[in-house]
Amino acid sequence: MSDRIRLEGIQIYAHHGVHPAERELGQRFVIDVDLYLDCTPAGVSDELERALDYSAVHERIRSMASGQNFQLIEALAHHLCLGLLDEFPVEKVRITVHKPHPPLRDFQGVVSVRLQRDRHWLENLGAE
Repeated sequence: MSDRIRLEGIQIYAHHGVHPAERELGQRFVIDVDLYLDCTPAGVSDELERALDYSAVHERIRSMASGQNFQLIEALAHHLCLGLLDEFPVEKVRITVHKPHPPLRDFQGVVSVRLQRDRHWLENLGAE
């Protein structure tokens, strides 16, 4: 599927991290999400009921990302992929979680993890 809806720059403040200070004090994370689906029904009808409600996706991402604490951003990204595939009519999701200020000595950059999962992955998740 080549149709895609992108939400870029979702900022949350959460308590994810390996170090106790990260879990206690919290920090800012930035999440980008690509949602792959057929946008033809929405394009033809021009009706919200036939489209993916990206405001609902945005709220769900914020809720999932701040509702549970993870040590690893890989686990957070996995949790987000699972939730979006389970709750929304999308064929594939790509999640990027950015950690803008990781506790690394002499490092001023950003650490990110990107996961891409599809409906086939979701269906086979329980078979492992």
